[in-house]
Amino acid sequence: MIFRDAAFQQCINPNCQQQFGVEQVLTACTECGSLLDVKYDWNAAGTPTDWSYYQGKWARRADRLNFSGIWRFHELLPFALPEHVVTVGEGQTLLQQADFVSEFVGLDSGNLFLQYEGMNPSGSFKDNGMSAAFTHAHSIGAKRAACASTGNTSASLAMYCAVSQLMKAVIFIGSGKISYGKLSQALEYGALTVQITGDFDDAMQRVQEVSKELGIYLVNSINPFRLEGQKSIMFRVLEGLGWEVPDWIVVPGGNLGNSSSFGKAFMELKELGLIDRVPRLAIINAAGADTLHELYENRGVSWNDGNIDRSVLQNYYDELDAANKKASTIASAIEINRPVNFDKCLRALDFCDGVVRTATDQQMLDAKAKVGSGGIGCEPASAASVAGAKMLREQGVIAPSDRVVCILTGHQLKDPTATVAYHTTDQDKFNEVLGVRGVSRASYANRAVAVPNSLDEIIRVINLYG
Repeated sequence: MIFRDAAFQQCINPNCQQQFGVEQVLTACTECGSLLDVKYDWNAAGTPTDWSYYQGKWARRADRLNFSGIWRFHELLPFALPEHVVTVGEGQTLLQQADFVSEFVGLDSGNLFLQYEGMNPSGSFKDNGMSAAFTHAHSIGAKRAACASTGNTSASLAMYCAVSQLMKAVIFIGSGKISYGKLSQALEYGALTVQITGDFDDAMQRVQEVSKELGIYLVNSINPFRLEGQKSIMFRVLEGLGWEVPDWIVVPGGNLGNSSSFGKAFMELKELGLIDRVPRLAIINAAGADTLHELYENRGVSWNDGNIDRSVLQNYYDELDAANKKASTIASAIEINRPVNFDKCLRALDFCDGVVRTATDQQMLDAKAKVGSGGIGCEPASAASVAGAKMLREQGVIAPSDRVVCILTGHQLKDPTATVAYHTTDQDKFNEVLGVRGVSRASYANRAVAVPNSLDEIIRVINLYG
């Protein structure tokens, strides 16, 4: 037996709830087509229900599982036997109290925290889910693994394939929809990279078709095991807060894997009695890729005990197709119109009393600059969480006394072009990279100062500005 007896897969549709073995490779229920959860018999798994048990694991970090920020919580995602776990030390991330950003957001000092997932080995939060999905793929003997990607998923998959030498990575990207910082990782790590004409949604459709046709293991977040690893981000947030639940979790929304996994994490922690209350969840779409916001906040689509109004969803997608409307934002990591985890995200919003907002490229880049001024650089999509927290504070939804955690999903160097363009003195470069996205100003730019090659002039400038 290569999997834990306590684990199984189950359809999320309350009217179906068909169950499947964890050894099966599925992305949807074979009965009704709904998404799947990985579920557990906690008693059979022997899952401890005292945080001190998990805290003690960090002291034993010489063990390869305990060193991982995912697998030291193995008992909270106990689908795989320890000997089959594939880890590269992911999850060594930082929860920083960020007073340098709290004033910008409008929170009382000491109340804003940044969960920085850019410290993962491939530079983004994707390593959390990839380690779990890759472990499942390895356990069932997969030889190839595939994904569609705006960049971070491809970098993570390529890294795990290269480090472990267990599988070959096959990556689908859209035309012109990936930053060089991310693409360089996939190419450097030896992945087969297939660029198709179209955007991420087109690539996602094709990779599902190809994976089914060729029997390739699919690692996008439609894979329920991916989301098991992403739950661990919330475990580490709680760990960083001394196991106290914050008032808000604010997260960027793209394919909606993070928000879905966060909701599942809190459902399970509440069930286990490890927490006695649940934080509110805020999901921030890019204004140019706002499917969740439009359907949830404007058209009233909700979880509704699993009875989601599909007609509203389909009408919206038909409108997008009729207008040939593609997602468009500088935040390439969340440039997605058809999020595959939409249903799970609605469930998370319902459980966590959630809200959805949109942030413009201007708002995200300004928030990104404020985050960077405190020494933690993030990619544009990450800054959606800070921009969203500021917006919710201005609207009075978040109180200044609330304790808020913003998730920074990726490292600054994932997309250096946007950063340099924002801070540059070259107006043509600014317009070329950012002006086409509706960014008109760099409110918090830190521009280089041009000086002649003269010692006196250099000293004068340093004394003036330094």
